[in-house]
Amino acid sequence: MTWTFMLLLAGIVFLNRYIFLEPRFPIKIPDWLNRALRYSAPCILSSICVPIILMDNHVFREHIINPYFIATLITILVAYVIRHTLATICISLSSFYLLVYLMA
Repeated sequence: MTWTFMLLLAGIVFLNRYIFLEPRFPIKIPDWLNRALRYSAPCILSSICVPIILMDNHVFREHIINPYFIATLITILVAYVIRHTLATICISLSSFYLLVYLMA
């Protein structure tokens, strides 16, 4: 169910971005809608990630100090400071796995 849901959301985001943002596609949309569609990927990613960070087995986590939340804060800080996608992914994944190892 989860993989099907994630693939479905990925397909919807791709189609929205491709159809409406591809300059060679014959559909012309208003500028305000074009700007709004640029936020579709972060919105979908947020809606997928927030339950993973804050919940465990459909119940809110007891403590806010957990590897998921701390790694999220590290990722936000690294993305803001470095502004390099690949480096941010590598550092955030490394920090998450290190935190899981140390806090388990």
